[in-house]
Amino acid sequence: MREHRASTTPRTARAVVYTEHGGPDVLHVVDRPVGEPGPGEVRVRIHRAGVNPTDWKSRQGGGAAGPLGTEQVPGQDGAGVVDAVGPGVEAALQGVRVWVWEAAYRRPEGTTQDYALVPARQVVLLPDPAPNDLGAALGIPFLTAHRCLTVTEGGPQRLGPGTLSGRTVLVAGGAGAVGNAAIQLARWSDAQVVTTVSSPRKALLAAGAGADHVINYREEDVVREVKKIAPHGVDTVVEVAPGADAAIDAQVVGRYGAVAIYANNGGDAMTLPIRPLMEPNTRWQFVLVYTVPQGAKERAVEDVSGAVYDGAVRVGEQAGLPLHHFPLEKAADAHRAVQDGVVGKVLVDVVPGD
Repeated sequence: MREHRASTTPRTARAVVYTEHGGPDVLHVVDRPVGEPGPGEVRVRIHRAGVNPTDWKSRQGGGAAGPLGTEQVPGQDGAGVVDAVGPGVEAALQGVRVWVWEAAYRRPEGTTQDYALVPARQVVLLPDPAPNDLGAALGIPFLTAHRCLTVTEGGPQRLGPGTLSGRTVLVAGGAGAVGNAAIQLARWSDAQVVTTVSSPRKALLAAGAGADHVINYREEDVVREVKKIAPHGVDTVVEVAPGADAAIDAQVVGRYGAVAIYANNGGDAMTLPIRPLMEPNTRWQFVLVYTVPQGAKERAVEDVSGAVYDGAVRVGEQAGLPLHHFPLEKAADAHRAVQDGVVGKVLVDVVPGD
């Protein structure tokens, strides 16, 4: 692990903040004092920040209105260098490259700023071969995907080579950020991976991520095609649009299989056939990464870190996840791109070109 010499920290630095709920235009860049890490915290010089759907949904407030009462810096995920450590934190962390996860969950200190104060347990070593683009793309999507892949009856709680051998995973929406992460982690764990997409371009992206079989649901019968691949049903479905896909999932999930739902694309309501799902003991598991049981989250962080060290996960067009870069001053445009459903991963370049 190469250590980086920390430069002199300025007294003030840039941060993207919002003080009221609303559209992307409530975001603005301010200069504010650089804080000191408290007990159990580190200060991270952020190089790259990731933007996730939960960032714009939190900013929008779910219909809430009025002032927040405090400045909120958005951004759960990021990559950078530990600039300072607080009391109780190993001094050896200072100067080390890290990736950050869940920085802004119930905290005002997100990653869309020059210097972020983060609990030390929420930074993970980022090996030198791994670019900042990858580090900033790991957190929410990969931890979500890990949970989805480890909730099946009789399946593994950990991921890694061989852990999903002999199992078939169906990833709905394989060109999305979580879908891409699920494909890569499932392939790393030796599963057979089937995915659904809505266009030829997205099919190419899903194949680039490592899917064994790609089904265009606009042109093919998903149930028929999945049953050709897995006659006895799939073991796990990673589901992004349960309202639209519930009937399909019910027909293709196998005995003791699980449908892991991590989003509600297309609406909140879904209809399930009860009796047909009772005999195979099918599990429908809802997943919100922020409230995943602590032990499961710790395992996910360790396994995703292991995949990074193995060189098993990538980002970029060839890995099925196109990157869209925005400067810090254009953070509102970055949020707008995610809100508008851009295909790929949106990143904010806090330190341009690094």
